[in-house]
Amino acid sequence: MAATSTRPAFSSNPTGVRLQTLVLLRWLAVGGQLAAVLLVNYGFGFSLPVGFCLAAIAASAWLNVVLAIRYRATVRLPDHQAAAYLAFDLVQLAVLLYLTGGLGNPFSVLFMVPVTISAATLSPRSTSLLIVLGFVCVTMLGFFHWPLPWTPDTPLVLPRIYQVGIWAALLLGLGFVAMYAWRIADEARRMSNALEATEMVLAREQRLSALDGLAAAAAHELGTPLGTIALVARELQLEKPTGDQLDEDLALLRSQADRCKEILSRLTHRPDERDALYARIEIEALIGEIVAPHRDMGVTFDLSVKGGEESAPVSLVRRPEILYGLGNFVENAADFAQSVVLVIAEVSDDLIRITITDDGPGFPVDLIDRLGEPYITTRARGSLGTQLGSHEGMGLGFFIGKTLLERSGARVQIGNRIDGTVGAVVMVEWSRKAVEAPPLGSAQEQIRDDELA
Repeated sequence: MAATSTRPAFSSNPTGVRLQTLVLLRWLAVGGQLAAVLLVNYGFGFSLPVGFCLAAIAASAWLNVVLAIRYRATVRLPDHQAAAYLAFDLVQLAVLLYLTGGLGNPFSVLFMVPVTISAATLSPRSTSLLIVLGFVCVTMLGFFHWPLPWTPDTPLVLPRIYQVGIWAALLLGLGFVAMYAWRIADEARRMSNALEATEMVLAREQRLSALDGLAAAAAHELGTPLGTIALVARELQLEKPTGDQLDEDLALLRSQADRCKEILSRLTHRPDERDALYARIEIEALIGEIVAPHRDMGVTFDLSVKGGEESAPVSLVRRPEILYGLGNFVENAADFAQSVVLVIAEVSDDLIRITITDDGPGFPVDLIDRLGEPYITTRARGSLGTQLGSHEGMGLGFFIGKTLLERSGARVQIGNRIDGTVGAVVMVEWSRKAVEAPPLGSAQEQIRDDELA
């Protein structure tokens, strides 16, 4: 069966930077530059071309004023426009350094700021152009600049080899910092895209599951009207009634056909329209549902529910992130367990706690504090993992599962067993108010359904 895909194309390229961010950083730069010029000239008594320096600083201030008038502060600048403004910052800084000693000025390290911002927020092409511009500015300042402000009787002249060292350090710093910032930002963007894609898949699975539930309910409900239709049709065939009796039978057939139509029409509702019964799940059914896909993994599952009122079983709001997160932890436990996985749900007046325990080797002590971060895994990698018969782990499943559960309001605790048996323990805990489903038919239930739809 063919299907059309509406999946968006995720791009690793950034989408520009907010104007408010650039304006704020430029105001900080203007304040710092102004303070430095006035302090050096009037506080320390070193002679500076104050007029030219203030003119360069005023150019940055006027650019901020123009941008504030022309754009809303929350607008996100296109890539090329943001790169142009960062290029202006590079040139303006180069002018200030030209007036105050060139590469001998210790503030020359600030060349890295615009390039770093570009590497973290703009495209690699724009960042490369800014790096080239930075290289050009640094190289020109190595040859052309006004003297470094110093006492007139003992001017400070830096050795040529020292200036070459500063030049080389700045060039290497520009390249290294830009590459480092780009890699960190790119990993963050890819992780964000992965989470977004996961949420889309979960939402789609939720809609498919809801459709399955509606189909099963519709099939069950169709039994009664179809049985009535079959019975009336059989009577018409055997008795061949006439007059009023025929009219009554035909009216009954039509009413039952209309009922079938009404039942089937429920399947044409928007997938987001949640069925009141399907939108809730009892805690025993929740545990059974998350364990069911993993019963063929060669381990025994021991399930139990403690607390709660037997006459009124606790029901939770069915949420795909909870099902996925718990299912991921159960799969990990079954993967490492020797023979048994315990899944225990505890219900108190204020909390709902689900504990997943296995009898495997447990979590490495040196990794417990880092588990839940991306790319942190306890599975064997490479050839060793193949020899041991396990798949290579990337650490993303545990991270995504933990993140989704925490988004649902859960508190996730990870550790090892302390009952004298070796094994791992994962405890997930919610406030009852956060996940418990209200009674059916209540106003709160209707509000919750509307919010989730």
